[in-house]
Amino acid sequence: MFQHRRTHNRRIRLAVVGAAGLALAAGLAATATAAPGDRHGTAGPAAAKPTVVLVHGAWADSAGWNGVIKRLQADGYPVAAPANPLRGVASDSAYLKDYLKTIHGPVVLVGHSYGGSVITNAATGNPEVKALVYIAAFAPDKGESLGSISARFPGSHLSDDPAAPVPTALDAVPFTQPDGGTGVDLYIKPDKYRDVFLSNRLNRAAAAQLAAGQRPIAAQAFGEPSGTPAWKTIPSWYLVATADHAIPPAAERFMASRAHARTVEVNAPHAAPLTDAGAVTRLVEQAATAR
Repeated sequence: MFQHRRTHNRRIRLAVVGAAGLALAAGLAATATAAPGDRHGTAGPAAAKPTVVLVHGAWADSAGWNGVIKRLQADGYPVAAPANPLRGVASDSAYLKDYLKTIHGPVVLVGHSYGGSVITNAATGNPEVKALVYIAAFAPDKGESLGSISARFPGSHLSDDPAAPVPTALDAVPFTQPDGGTGVDLYIKPDKYRDVFLSNRLNRAAAAQLAAGQRPIAAQAFGEPSGTPAWKTIPSWYLVATADHAIPPAAERFMASRAHARTVEVNAPHAAPLTDAGAVTRLVEQAATAR
């Protein structure tokens, strides 16, 4: 009898241990499937933040986004700031479109200045781009060019002579293309850079450093027509820089309104990502968290 009772009790203990083991295994499996670093217990895909892709414009480079990148990364956003070739709307947009294919998951696409034209074309047809954010940027409609938009809204400090073949604040530098033809690069003249790009907001020494390292844009980019705009199908946000000396604020307001963009106005120069990184970051994060 005692032997039977001991055997019975042993079976009960084994059953309890087995059930506990199954429960522990299930718990470990659930933990393994949760997103790494997820402190709120939310499933990974629901908690993941979109990748923010920052596209610079002419007479700048990706370093102009550094203040924005620092803030976004501190808030947990994956960030990429690829180099914009600045060769022309079609080729630059094709380059960005291919770059976006390397990013998995949702994207918030941000463009500054000429970079706005590039994101307008590159995002078309890409279901992963959840929001477009324009920072003192061009947001052209189909068939429009940077030149045609600028002609409708006078006031840019890029030129004081609308009839000039090259805007008077720019230097035209010819170069030989791979096919043997001649191309033209446009630079802001060093003595004009602080006014046009920065609205005289930075000291002269800092402005001179930026002018020395500026990246030129090919002249053909100004007259190249834009394609089907992504802002017709993708929600948009827009920061109007009210002290902009490159793109007149009236042009920015027009493009923002036409795109039905959620718009903020900031007393900033054209180089808002550089001088007003906090305001730019707040708008980007509004777009990233919108439902």
